[in-house]
Amino acid sequence: MKKIFTLHYWLLILLSVIIFTVLSGIGMGVPILNILFGFLVGWYSTRRAQALYKERKKGFSKILIYSLFCAGITLIIMLAIWGTTFPMLFDPAADFVNFGHPMILFDPRISFIGWLVLMIIISPLLQLMASIFSAFITLMATQSDTFKE
Repeated sequence: MKKIFTLHYWLLILLSVIIFTVLSGIGMGVPILNILFGFLVGWYSTRRAQALYKERKKGFSKILIYSLFCAGITLIIMLAIWGTTFPMLFDPAADFVNFGHPMILFDPRISFIGWLVLMIIISPLLQLMASIFSAFITLMATQSDTFKE
């Protein structure tokens, strides 16, 4: 099991990009699976930091960096998927009603803007929060074999 937590970081980067791309594709552009995968990211990053680093401060910073990296991958993927629809905001003939996004607000144009903010900004933040929450829970659950002082 220790071998899984001590994989080379280039392999982890490659696996992260592939997994988040596939999860975004399965969700058809809605990153709900990426957000849920954030819980696994938090668990794995904590166990990896515990296996590789002896001092707490270094381990905590690595957990945060890996969580930020994964949220950044989701942000880039969401920009690639939904960022192409930005020109619609400046097109007076754009048909927001039949675009296919949910009408979460009363006006179709404002709903579209809200949808873009939700997909591009809020979803990676939710994934980051899920990763950090999961890392905290993992640290509490493995209190006995956590970082050495």
